[in-house]
Amino acid sequence: MSDDSGTQDIPAGSPEGGGPRPDPIRFFGTTWVNHDNGYALRRVGAAAGSLAAAVASCLILRFAYEGLQIADTGSFVTVLVVAMFAICSALAFRNTWDGFGKHPDPDRQASLRGLLAIGFVGSLLAYFFRTFMEAPGEGLRRKEYETALKLHEKRGARRTGNPSRKKRRR
Repeated sequence: MSDDSGTQDIPAGSPEGGGPRPDPIRFFGTTWVNHDNGYALRRVGAAAGSLAAAVASCLILRFAYEGLQIADTGSFVTVLVVAMFAICSALAFRNTWDGFGKHPDPDRQASLRGLLAIGFVGSLLAYFFRTFMEAPGEGLRRKEYETALKLHEKRGARRTGNPSRKKRRR
C-alpha cells in the first residue's frame, strides 16, 4: 500500500484481487470506497486547500482590477472585465459541479477550455462546496464501481465447475 495516498500498488482495473478495482480520485486515492485511511481529514484538507486557492485567486483578481483603475481605462472596460470574470466563473462553477455527477463530453470540454480557464475561481468554489457532501466525483465513481462489482458477481455466479470436464452431447 502506498503511504502517501492510501491507494494500493495494484493498478485500477487490474484483475488481481478477484474483482474490479476502484478508480482513485485525486487527493483521495481509493479511500473513498470505505471512507478509511484518513478520508475525513482528506476532505477537510481538500476543502481548506480549494478555499485558500479561491481566496488567493480573488486577491490576484483584485490586483488586476486595481491595475485597471490605475490605468484609467474607463468604466466601460472595467465593467466589461468584471462581468467577464463573473460570468465565466458562474459557468465554470456549473460545469465543474455537473462534472462530478457525470463524465463530461470531451468535445464540449475542449471548446470550453478558454472560458473555464478565465472562470477558475468558479471551479475552485465548486470543488470547495462539493467536499462538504463527498469527495468530488465520489458519487459517479461509486456508481460505476458498484455496477462493475455486480457485473463481476453475476459473471462469477454463472460459472459452475471446470468447463474442460464438461460432458459433450452427441
